[in-house]
Amino acid sequence: MPATLPPALDLSLGLLRCPTCRTRHLHPGRGALRCPGGHTFNIARHGYASLLTGTRATSGDDTAMVQARTRFLSTGTYAPIRDVGARLAADAAAEQATVVDVGCGTGYYLAGVLDRLPGARGLGLDTSVHALRSAARAHDRAAAVAWDVFRPFPLADGVADVVLDVFAPRNPAEFHRVLRPTGRLIVVRPTERHLAELRDRLPAMVTIDPAKEQRLHQALDPFFEGTVTEQVEYTAPLTKLDALDLVTMTPSARHVSRADLNEDGLLPDEVTVSVLASAYQPR
Repeated sequence: MPATLPPALDLSLGLLRCPTCRTRHLHPGRGALRCPGGHTFNIARHGYASLLTGTRATSGDDTAMVQARTRFLSTGTYAPIRDVGARLAADAAAEQATVVDVGCGTGYYLAGVLDRLPGARGLGLDTSVHALRSAARAHDRAAAVAWDVFRPFPLADGVADVVLDVFAPRNPAEFHRVLRPTGRLIVVRPTERHLAELRDRLPAMVTIDPAKEQRLHQALDPFFEGTVTEQVEYTAPLTKLDALDLVTMTPSARHVSRADLNEDGLLPDEVTVSVLASAYQPR
């Protein structure tokens, strides 16, 4: 455990509430976060805090997936996705904003938002300890917390100016609860054309539900009203390593055999990137 509280976690400490008591503040003490009720939560030596309680949540984001994602994102292929998410967030928030990234992964998209908002603080939530090790180092103003996003968040009401959700699970009721009335939810999700060349050649890859947009609207509509939607679509070149990483970094890695991936000429040398990015205001 770190001897002192990581600076980014210190910045976001006032947002957190004890996940057991639900209303009590957390404070640092002896390498952990503690509440007045006596509940204690570990701060990992990598800099993230684990607030998970009860049965520990599991995540498919293992070491290999996180390493593949880190390599792939470092190529800049998804930089336009990061840019549109960051721009929509910055358009909706002041420089001193609080940004909560739900399902933050390695913190790549959260860091993009914080670069656009020089005075903002960020907090990333994810179940994968492997990803959180990277998220805790992604930006000097980004804290990282282990949490299952399907459960009520360990955050106070109305503390966020922006909730960011990029290729991640959604919890609309909690998004609404933690956002300020003037806040914005930013959701980025794939269209049916996203990575079509890969999915055509690897039928075992996870498909994109044609009803995805309808289900998203039904889930968010009781809590949010859409304000703007932008489509980002382009063709990106791929090396063989890029293509391997693009498969390995997603849940499709569980369904595609290594033999298929190693077959000469199977993987495409370019791929369509196609996403929708939307901003929503609370009802």
